Amino acid sequence: MKEKEEQRLLKLKEIDQDFFNMGMKYVCGIDEAGRGPLAGPVVVASVMLPENSMIEGVNDSKKISESKREKLYDVILSEAISYGIGIIYQDEIDEINILQATKKGLHEAVANMEIKPNVILVDALTGIDTLGIPYKSIIKGDAKSYSIGAASIIAKVTRDRIMREWDKVYPEYGFAGHKGYGTAKHIEAIKKYGLTPIHRRSFCKKLT
Repeated sequence: MKEKEEQRLLKLKEIDQDFFNMGMKYVCGIDEAGRGPLAGPVVVASVMLPENSMIEGVNDSKKISESKREKLYDVILSEAISYGIGIIYQDEIDEINILQATKKGLHEAVANMEIKPNVILVDALTGIDTLGIPYKSIIKGDAKSYSIGAASIIAKVTRDRIMREWDKVYPEYGFAGHKGYGTAKHIEAIKKYGLTPIHRRSFCKKLT
């Protein structure tokens, strides 16, 4: 590993390392993908990596190309002590709103972990049910914490794969490209073809 990348990773791990230094063995990062799109689910991932983990390239998923995220996904899961995924679909997002859906997805992600963390680092969310596990909310955490960055990659890749599958069902909408976000092409398709069952009605009120 090049020295520059090693230094970047060590800086990214500072928050996580503080908790390891307190004697906590299981430090978990949590992040979501898909709060903003007009279609598809919100996906929350929780990832717990060993203290000595130094996976080259881990960062906020938005700063990494799709092909690189796919490769990192496999490396992260192969190193993970434990991980969990929570997926909340569009009907429930419409019913309870995106913030509550994200919080519910977080709860599911933690519940789906085989080994429970000592502490959870989460990107920005507060007022969450972490099954009684202490948590620290970090603004822009996906760019400041190694484990949250890793979780952001798992969440993003999981959601992108779901949207690529939906693209096969509704090819005229271009879900494989924009992943449900409100691009000009996507909005044009909605106006031309209407809404699909995977669209979030509450997000599309002004488009139909």
